[in-house]
Formats: sequence, C-alpha cells, structure tokens
Amino acid sequence: MTTKILLLAGTYEARELAAALRGNPDYDVTASLAGSTRDPLNLGVDMRSGGFGGAEGLRDYLTREDIDILIDATHPFAHRMTASAAHVARSLNLPHAILQRPEWQPQHGDNWYFVDQLTEAANLIPPDATVFLGTGRQTLADFANLADHRLICRQIDPPDGPFPYPNGRFQVGRPPFSIADEIDFITAERVDWLVVKNSGGDNSRSKLDAARELGLPVILQRRHPLPEATLLQTVPECLNWLKGRT
Repeated sequence: MTTKILLLAGTYEARELAAALRGNPDYDVTASLAGSTRDPLNLGVDMRSGGFGGAEGLRDYLTREDIDILIDATHPFAHRMTASAAHVARSLNLPHAILQRPEWQPQHGDNWYFVDQLTEAANLIPPDATVFLGTGRQTLADFANLADHRLICRQIDPPDGPFPYPNGRFQVGRPPFSIADEIDFITAERVDWLVVKNSGGDNSRSKLDAARELGLPVILQRRHPLPEATLLQTVPECLNWLKGRT
C-alpha cells in the first residue's frame, strides 16, 4: 500500500528528502512550497505552490487528499506555518515530524550577538555603519530603525520595487556562495556589520565564516521555540522515521 506524504518544503533538506523518496513505489509525495520565490527549483515530485488558507485550509487539504504523513521541512523561521501544521496534525491524529537542521554554534574567533527580534539590531549597531542584511526582503520592515544606515539586502529574485529606505539597495544572488565570494563582497562593500537569522546548515554558513576571517561582528536572530512534535535534524533520520511508519 502506497503511503501518501505531504512535504512542506522550502529548504535544502526538503530537496534532499524529495530526491531520496522520488521513484520509490512505497511513497506518493507531494511537496508544497510557500510561493515566496518566483522560480523555485523543481523537486522531481508532485508539487503545489502557495498557502493553504490557514489551519482550516491545511486541514481540508490533508483530509481531501487522504494524506497519511505530514513532514514539515520548511525554513527554521517559518514558525507560524510550523505551529499551524503541528496543531492540525495533532487534531487529525496524523503522523507528523519536523525536519529542521541544527542551529549554528559560535566557534573560536566569532564575534556574535544574539537577539530575539530583528528590531533589536539597532541597539547594537553604531551610527553610519554599513550593514549587510542576510535576512531576506520580507524582513525589511524590521529595520526601519536603521533607515539612516547604509543597508544592503540580499535576495534571490530581482526586486519588484525600490528599496524602502534611502540609503539601501538590493543585492541579487542565489546561494550557495563560497567563503571567498563572501569575503570579496564584504570587503568591496566595506560592510561593518552582518545581520542573519540563525538558520543553520552548510549552504549559507559561508558568510559567517567570512565574517570570522574578517573580524566582522554578526547579529543572529534566535529561532522561535518549536511546537511539540517529533524533531528530526537530518534526512537520514527522517528516512528511518518513515520506515517505522510504513
């Protein structure tokens, strides 16, 4: 009997998991993307894009499609989606796991400052600093209190409008970037501070490694607490968990 899986995707781990399950006759996988990227990568399984219309919409979808297992492999900072998915899975008594990579941990030579909210960055960054925002365009409203600073925001897609603050600009690029790439960029732009979310993973760590080599201070936003659920940190762990349920 084929097990139907809804994979809430959007991360490298989701792509790895989809690739591992692709073509396996035991699993029928649908990957769901939030639709925040204009040209998302094809995961090689059935795909849908866009939200569900809240918790009730997700509940209706899971019921209508006879989904057997829900795997949340969304971005570690997609906390609203993660909380909603956990709530719905519990209400349906549906097997559910969160696949989320570990947080980054500081190493010798790192100059890190942790905040709960990105708005707190202004309490640490001095006037006239050039700030590299590695937090995505969706977070720009959180930096209104840095509007007088020189801001550089990196995003995957070309901007669909002007930068919201007079001293800022977008930098378009698709990760991964090498450490050398990041050092060249930070040096050329004379960046003074780096702001990131503590997303974890190897693909986007290079900017932190570059900051360490350059002695650059880094502000990291802490993750939100996870809801009660099975937490898996790697794709092999997730595959083993699936085997125990099929």
